[in-house]
Amino acid sequence: MLYISLFLSYAITGVYWVLALCALIGAVEVLFTRDDAFTAADRKPKMIWAAILGGSSFAVALSLPFLSWIGIVMTGLYWFDVRPQIKNIISGNW
Repeated sequence: MLYISLFLSYAITGVYWVLALCALIGAVEVLFTRDDAFTAADRKPKMIWAAILGGSSFAVALSLPFLSWIGIVMTGLYWFDVRPQIKNIISGNW
């Protein structure tokens, strides 16, 4: 029984680290994206998204009790809502 709980603990920690890495990759990607794409998509400015994703990466990596869940939601919001819209605008598919 101890091995199962130890395994689950490591698995959950691993998932948190993967999500923190996804937030960090998103922050770096935002920094290399054009400013006007966020304006055209009617989203928050580029540096706001970079700060949100950077803070999310930090909160999730440290497994802060409530902030890590907010960071996970914000990371998902970027990857599944904001990023596809920005990519469509940059590629010309309005």
